[in-house]
Amino acid sequence: MNRFKSIVVLFLLVCLASGVSAQKRVFGVPNLSQYDDKIYHFGFSLSGGTYNYIINTNPNLSHLDGCDSLRVVNPRAGKSFGFGIVSDLRMGKYFDLRFIPSFSFPDCQINYFCNTNVPNSSFANGGANGIVFLDLPLLVKFKSTRMLNNIRAYVVAGGQYSFNLVYSKARDIANNSVNEVLLVNAHDVMAQVGVGFDFYCTYFKLATEFKFSLGLMNQLQQEGKYVGSLTSLRSKGFQFSITFE
Repeated sequence: MNRFKSIVVLFLLVCLASGVSAQKRVFGVPNLSQYDDKIYHFGFSLSGGTYNYIINTNPNLSHLDGCDSLRVVNPRAGKSFGFGIVSDLRMGKYFDLRFIPSFSFPDCQINYFCNTNVPNSSFANGGANGIVFLDLPLLVKFKSTRMLNNIRAYVVAGGQYSFNLVYSKARDIANNSVNEVLLVNAHDVMAQVGVGFDFYCTYFKLATEFKFSLGLMNQLQQEGKYVGSLTSLRSKGFQFSITFE
């Protein structure tokens, strides 16, 4: 994780330097003047953010068999980071279709509070390395005209299918664990919406983007020690990404 933070900081510095360089030519000839006429573009992205769950709890927590002291169940957001390949198809002057297959590494913690007020924590799939998603988002991008020659604002919306590549290992951990760890499904489908800015630099286009994702499927499969305390569990996440195209 520390290595990823260092990489993100380095790229942010590159972004800042590139942005300053672009601003020097803001009132001159636009950078990459033929870029928007191309049918397709490719690039790569780096992202970081948070990952969490929306839970629905059993209304009768204190009356469940084997956990009569359980009072509250709360999810705690964890970090997430990822990288992917950008494929962009021009659909019109203001619309693009974007497909960005990515790998992401989220984690999330569920805290179970009993009468002792000391949380008994359970990580999804048995630990921070229990989820490695292959993400397949398909997004429509609506972009503005260029502002100050070398900047565009845009919004994106669409959906994403995610598959946990290490699910079989996580299932074995859950089945063999003495404490019966929380197990979530291997598949997830999410709705996504985001905003961002394109910066046309001298030799490439750089973009910064904030995106919100909301899971549409109940992820709960095997709850573990406090079985029956949750009735549903859906994912959600905030993501900041930098793309180079």
